Amino acid sequence: MRTIFWISLGAILGANARYWLATLLNRASSLLPYGTLLINVTGSLILGFFMIWTSERAIADPRWRLLVAIGFCGGYTTFSSFAFETFALFEQGRWIGAISNLLLSNVVSLLAVLAGAALARSI
Repeated sequence: MRTIFWISLGAILGANARYWLATLLNRASSLLPYGTLLINVTGSLILGFFMIWTSERAIADPRWRLLVAIGFCGGYTTFSSFAFETFALFEQGRWIGAISNLLLSNVVSLLAVLAGAALARSI
């Protein structure tokens, strides 16, 4: 039950953070789903930093992995939303937006994981 508690607590925080940020940013522009893009990038950065920091730099209580990596990042990142929004852009004939979203989300998120890992290793 303790495992479920830590995962659930992180997921509640992550899902609410995702909702708030996506709502705020997606209202600002209809060109691309910027909220989802930012969430994917920052979620990747957080996960990359956290996993490297807690496995190479600091000894962390295992509950932190449940809370942050599984719970928060699992509730926060939105690749299912990313996939659907990209599909919707293609279906609407918005090819440039769809391809841009596909490339930016994947490439920038990968770069964010690398940045998070490098940051964790540099501290």
